[in-house]
Amino acid sequence: MLLERIYDEDLAQASYFIGCQAKNEALVIDARRDIQPYLDLAEANGMKITHVTETHIHADYLSGTRELAAATGATIHLSGEGGEDWQYGFEGELMYDGDTFNVGNLTIQAVHTPGHTPEHLSFLLTDGAFSDKPGYMFTGDFVFAGDLGRPDLLDEAAGAVDTRFVGAKQTFESLRDKFVTLPDYVQVYPAHGSGSACGKALGSVPVTTVGYERNFSWWGKYIAENDEQGFVDELLDGQPDAHAYFARMKRQNREGPAIMGERKLLQEMGAEDVVGKLEAGSHVFVDTRDQNEAHKGTVKDSLNLVYTKPATYGGWAFDPEREDTALILLAPDQEEAQRIWDHLVRVGIDKVDGYVTSLEGLPTFVPEVITVDEFENFEHDGLIDVRERSAFNAGHLPNAQRIGVSRIMWELDKLNKDDIYVTNCQTGRTNSIASSALRRAGYKVVELKGSFNAWEAAGKPVVTEDA
Repeated sequence: MLLERIYDEDLAQASYFIGCQAKNEALVIDARRDIQPYLDLAEANGMKITHVTETHIHADYLSGTRELAAATGATIHLSGEGGEDWQYGFEGELMYDGDTFNVGNLTIQAVHTPGHTPEHLSFLLTDGAFSDKPGYMFTGDFVFAGDLGRPDLLDEAAGAVDTRFVGAKQTFESLRDKFVTLPDYVQVYPAHGSGSACGKALGSVPVTTVGYERNFSWWGKYIAENDEQGFVDELLDGQPDAHAYFARMKRQNREGPAIMGERKLLQEMGAEDVVGKLEAGSHVFVDTRDQNEAHKGTVKDSLNLVYTKPATYGGWAFDPEREDTALILLAPDQEEAQRIWDHLVRVGIDKVDGYVTSLEGLPTFVPEVITVDEFENFEHDGLIDVRERSAFNAGHLPNAQRIGVSRIMWELDKLNKDDIYVTNCQTGRTNSIASSALRRAGYKVVELKGSFNAWEAAGKPVVTEDA
């Protein structure tokens, strides 16, 4: 058996390529939309991808299941669980609790593990060449290393009301009745690692086991004591912000993401062409440098989507359903531009027309930034902290209003275009992303240089909040 984990550091998302070396057939679980890594693995190992599946209707990224099936002719397997409201809107072979299919000598069994979502499946894998018992479980957003999938995303991102309590109880039942009943040796491969917003304390190790999680995770004691209420209370407490773009991902994944097909190589564009497109309003310029470089000068009305996490930052700052505009990237070369585009399609930002390697000949401006010392006498109408709730509660500037960066462009009703706002985050990076998006939307924004870290280092007063 061949088992490869394909990990996206940007979205902290894991997909899996599983192949039978005897029959040269392969399965991909929870594929992303830039599918070349799976095609490359299949070619390198002389295998054909014959099956694709996903553990649930994802909220944090756009699924590549349809894309990969279209490219390979693979059979799609989808959950049929969860009731009428949680059925997929595209074709696939439906799977229910206990159903199986084969990939060569490998047997895949669906296990209904609701909680994170009602339709969620985990997959038990039996390698028939070695055993007639399952030795691997692909748990999606059910069990992570050291944590569990949050059950509140349907409330936070999909418009549901108070489903978190039902979801938390279902997670408890899925653990008690499905997960801890498995042998301790079963290896667990989750769909996310540290940094994902699908849980609050995910570990960074790529694999764990049933026994390790049962004995050492925070939730193990509640299962051992059959303490459902204690489990529910701790699971729901302190969950991070649900990114606003999750609602779009959830809906598009349920309906079926658009199939892109083979994408062209991005071409370098001339300054005159770029200026014309920007003036026409048909394109948006994306500055992919860090905030320190962007603060020296950037294109007017550009988005600052730093190259390290363009999918995450793009999801925060740009909604392709609200704006029928294409992006133009600032990138050092075609390879880097292509890499950034690969990341963007993971959150459904498909329309990228080309790239430039410098700002020469483009309309630029210098974003307004003030120092901690200048802030004291700076006239403004509001101070916005764009950090997560936990960071804000641990310490923030006096009189700061928190609007998380991942939700700020969907909560503009809290702001006034006639006012001047000073913004901060922890270090300045996400602040630059939020500020660039706000400026582009017509808001008057000044960034606090160095953000909260600089404020605290200067010995300025800090306010804490009860968690």
